Amino acid sequence: MDDEKRKFVWGAATAAYQVEGAAFEGGKGLTIWDVFAHEKGRIYMDQNGDTACDSYHHVDEDVALMAELGITGYRFSIDWARVLPEGTGRVNEEGLAWYSHLVDALLEKGIEPFVTLYHWELPYALQMKGGWLNPGIADAFAGYAALIAERFSGRVKHYFTINEPQCVSVLGYVTGEHAPGLRMGRREFFQIHKNILLAHGLAVRALREHSRGPVKVGFAPCGAFYYPSSERPEDIEAARRATFHTDSTELKEAGWNVALFTDPIYFGRYPEETLRLFGDALPGISRDEWEIITEKLDFHGQNLYNGVEVRAGKDGRPERVRRYDGFPRTANGWPVTPEAMRWAIRFLSERYRLPIYITENGMSAHDEVSLDGRVHDPNRIDFMDRYLGELNKAVRDGADVAGYFVWSLMDNFEWTLGYSERFGIIYVDFPTGRRIPKDSFYHYQRIIRGGETQ
Repeated sequence: MDDEKRKFVWGAATAAYQVEGAAFEGGKGLTIWDVFAHEKGRIYMDQNGDTACDSYHHVDEDVALMAELGITGYRFSIDWARVLPEGTGRVNEEGLAWYSHLVDALLEKGIEPFVTLYHWELPYALQMKGGWLNPGIADAFAGYAALIAERFSGRVKHYFTINEPQCVSVLGYVTGEHAPGLRMGRREFFQIHKNILLAHGLAVRALREHSRGPVKVGFAPCGAFYYPSSERPEDIEAARRATFHTDSTELKEAGWNVALFTDPIYFGRYPEETLRLFGDALPGISRDEWEIITEKLDFHGQNLYNGVEVRAGKDGRPERVRRYDGFPRTANGWPVTPEAMRWAIRFLSERYRLPIYITENGMSAHDEVSLDGRVHDPNRIDFMDRYLGELNKAVRDGADVAGYFVWSLMDNFEWTLGYSERFGIIYVDFPTGRRIPKDSFYHYQRIIRGGETQ
């Protein structure tokens, strides 16, 4: 579809391990999360994603709910180990057939599939060879991307390569909070950083080379965002600087800086602070490798939940503004900062000059089935309206926003938090698998039908 004919995509998002279940069915191989979640003490109450929402067996019901909701795009991830159990080599046709059925069901309902190749479902067989620390993983990922492009050519036209590379590297290999649960140093981190960048670039090439017809490709990072305390030029500049620059030498902080992954992909170079603060730990990147990393993208995906308010302090340097007592928070303690939506989009648009999809945005709430049999979630409705209102401001500022994907379509396995947090606009009763659309489901439905926010 030509850009000038492009319609705004109202969507919803999920990830394979969080919703599919069927962890040991259908010829699927083990992933790092299949192993990690079974290690005692890793997950809240030692829960795991073996069953999750059981979408593997509820796929038609889930697509029917999407159609009722009225979304025009569904962002989901393919479990790498469900289609390539060892990560390379043998293809699991049963797994590919399941995703093929999902794609066909979506298209039949007029819902565009937006496929994420990697939402952390690394085949365990590849982890046993070093995982993201092994330079060979880039070629393995490219082979996986080629397979998906070939099998879904003509049906899937939008791809995200890697979801939240910051979480993959920092949480997986620095703090050990996420799978594979390792703690490594600076040199290892930046080798992983390089391998992720190369895997991304090779996947972009593979998707285009092995698809019959055009495809659009991007990736979906997260990152630490900052917004200004006022519209004074100096405060705006302070927020912009805080978003793309860091003075921290701690990977668990510097690793979240927005520019760390995006600047290499878009500009073909490390951020200046990375060179200054971590130069001794950086692996060499050849000219040919930079050409791979900087494969041109069609759009920028951005996962965004909250940000930090700053103002210009001494010498114009960013200074954090203390949150007032009783500052609003979601059920899992994340601050509610809708202003971050406007300014993140604006800063990203100005710096990278690509259409932007908000690929995740939502909140955890204290949801339960009320006596009337419904799930009332007014806080989520208010959250949605506030953030979408700020998205509208970004559009009025001149940003090219291509779509919005609410996180999440349904309550799911929330990684190390297990089933203790509910992010969905569809309530899932995990013991039975029953789905109950929440009030926010119907509110979002009205927004989609109206084609605009508040």
